[in-house]
Amino acid sequence: MPTIIELNVQILNDREPNPTDLEPRVTHAATPLKPNEEWLSLLDHASPVGIFRTTGEGQITYVNQRWCEITGVTVAHGSDWLQTIHPDDRERVTTEWQQATQSVPLECFQSRYRFQRSNSTVWVFVQVVANYDSDGTLSGYVGTTTDITQRQQAEETLWQQTERERLVAAIVQEIRRHLDLSHVLKTTVTEVRRLLQTDRVLFFRFESDWSGIVLVESVGTDWKSIQGENIVDPCFAESYVCKYRDGHTRAVSNIRTEYHQSSCYAEMLASFQVNAELVVPILQNDELWGLLIAHHCSEPRHWQTWETDLLKQLAAQVSIAIQQSELYQEVQRLNAELEQQVQTRTAQLQLAFNFEATLKRIADRVRDSLDEDQILQTAVRELAGAIKVRSCNAALYDLTQRTSTVRYEYTTSVAPIQGRIVQMDNFKEGYGQLLQGQYFQFCSLLPNSERGRSAMFACPILDDQGVLGDLWLVSNNERIFAEQDIRLVQQVANQCAIALRQARLYQASQAQVEALEKLNRLKDDFLSTVSHELRTPMANIKMAAQMLEIVLRRDKLLDADAGSLPRYFQILNSECQREIKLINDLLDLSRLEMATEPLFLTALSLQSWLPNIVKPFSERINSQQQHLEVVIPTTLAPLTTDQSYLERIITELLSNACKYTPAHGQIAIVVAVESTNVRFEISNTGIEIAASDRDRVFEKFYRIPNNDPWKHGGTGLGLALTKKLVETLGGSIRVTSKAGLTTFIVELPTNGIGS
Repeated sequence: MPTIIELNVQILNDREPNPTDLEPRVTHAATPLKPNEEWLSLLDHASPVGIFRTTGEGQITYVNQRWCEITGVTVAHGSDWLQTIHPDDRERVTTEWQQATQSVPLECFQSRYRFQRSNSTVWVFVQVVANYDSDGTLSGYVGTTTDITQRQQAEETLWQQTERERLVAAIVQEIRRHLDLSHVLKTTVTEVRRLLQTDRVLFFRFESDWSGIVLVESVGTDWKSIQGENIVDPCFAESYVCKYRDGHTRAVSNIRTEYHQSSCYAEMLASFQVNAELVVPILQNDELWGLLIAHHCSEPRHWQTWETDLLKQLAAQVSIAIQQSELYQEVQRLNAELEQQVQTRTAQLQLAFNFEATLKRIADRVRDSLDEDQILQTAVRELAGAIKVRSCNAALYDLTQRTSTVRYEYTTSVAPIQGRIVQMDNFKEGYGQLLQGQYFQFCSLLPNSERGRSAMFACPILDDQGVLGDLWLVSNNERIFAEQDIRLVQQVANQCAIALRQARLYQASQAQVEALEKLNRLKDDFLSTVSHELRTPMANIKMAAQMLEIVLRRDKLLDADAGSLPRYFQILNSECQREIKLINDLLDLSRLEMATEPLFLTALSLQSWLPNIVKPFSERINSQQQHLEVVIPTTLAPLTTDQSYLERIITELLSNACKYTPAHGQIAIVVAVESTNVRFEISNTGIEIAASDRDRVFEKFYRIPNNDPWKHGGTGLGLALTKKLVETLGGSIRVTSKAGLTTFIVELPTNGIGS
């Protein structure tokens, strides 16, 4: 079993203390040994470590010279060894020692703590073992003391560097994670105060006059808060700006000794309870933005180099955060401006959309009406609702009488004036502008007896022919009509002018139509009367002609050698037939237009009926060297219609074809079935009908000019009568003409008019 000396020398010489040696450790006690003066003397001169010996109660009985050199302490015999420890570590070590000595069996004790020299602090590593008498009774303790100041400083330097790097990394991470500068600043001051173990850390922001404000701080509970303080130092600009702008820092260990007592800056720091301060500038684009400041308030403090370096690193990172925050704020500002522009543009577009929608709605309603009162009523109501005014009225002018009559008014809270007639000369200024096509608005200076105080806007209703009237809007006295409102009223006034002109033109045209209809009725009545009046004498003439023919034939005066008498008689006979046909056509057309005669519907088999209708034309067609073709499907079902009307239609169209078909020309009648209709196509070759004449050929008395090379003549009633007959039967008729072929197409319902 080794002696105590051997044990301690082995512990100290085998290896240097490592971090595990620096923590309290308990081991089993060694075999009781009793040191003597000989080995104590050896330890006093030969040991590289400090040696001390105590009683079982902890009273010092021996220390060697090395112990005194390490600790810088001279102790008297019987002193408590725990009282030699630095006051800041004494309570901790005492607790650890009491816990170790109360163990059973007794333990070996290890610890580290400080000794305070006159101008420095020494860190030591202490190992204490129990010393027992031969009977196993505890006689005291023997301990070794090793100077670990360099190791401790190295560890503290490593710890400081690690903490500094951790703090800088944390701040960088916060800058990356947050664009809120206040959050970054708050995190920075909190972490710096914790790491430096100081009383206050703050950010100070300069104003343009080098005064400033404490933006953010972290301060201990025992010290005054100065966050938000506005600080003015009249000496700062002259003494410190250039230095800080060049990147210089300031570390003050004791403001009472390093600043003159009369300095205003020293007084200010004293008012903030500051004893020591460390100041690092924050530069932004080579300009001094502010300061990062650490205050120690409890006592003076010597600031270490690593602390200054830490604040400089953080100031550089904060400068990045400031730039990033300013860029973010600029982006936010630009986004806000863009958003505002978008909102403004959206509001403008919405306003324009509402404007266009309102204008379109009013224009559609105004244009759809041909009634002046309804036009003005619509415009006034819609304008009052769209612009939200108290009253809106529309007036029409009588420029001859120089009067303005309110034709329609819409009002919610204003006394009505609808129907009022205003003499323009009584308000020459206003009506002078309106008659010149100019709008105006004004506010009443004195309360009106009927409307009170109000703002009014007047706009003329005018077009290229002059002023027709005006629109008046009445609103609250404090209102100014906006440009959008004015444009809407002007557009509505323009639409009203168009609609009013249109209504007046329509009224004039209606009057003309009524006059023409009246003339047409008079004409029809005249023709009907004349036809009736002529029918009897024409019948007598025809009878006389027939009697004359009998006499002339009896006397053989119509023979070929009778001279010119047969020719004269033929002219008399044909002209008589022509006049009778004209009179009959007029009477038939009159009856059809009056629709007084009923239809007599029968079922016709066109296969047998149509050839009988065509047969009388055979001699005429042959004599004119024309060719006729009739096409009727054998499976054609019977047609229900009025036989006399259909016969008249076919006869009229076939007669017309014969009249205008040249020699060797083709005439065709084709019958076909389409859905519920039967279609008749009567076509002939020869002269074409111009497109401009195709619809007019069915008008009464209309004859195509220069389109009758054979000089057949005619009344222009045949096709008009044919069309009326077709329509009476519920059908339709049209004409096509191209490539020398003219075709009249008649479509009739298969099963009568009602089908």
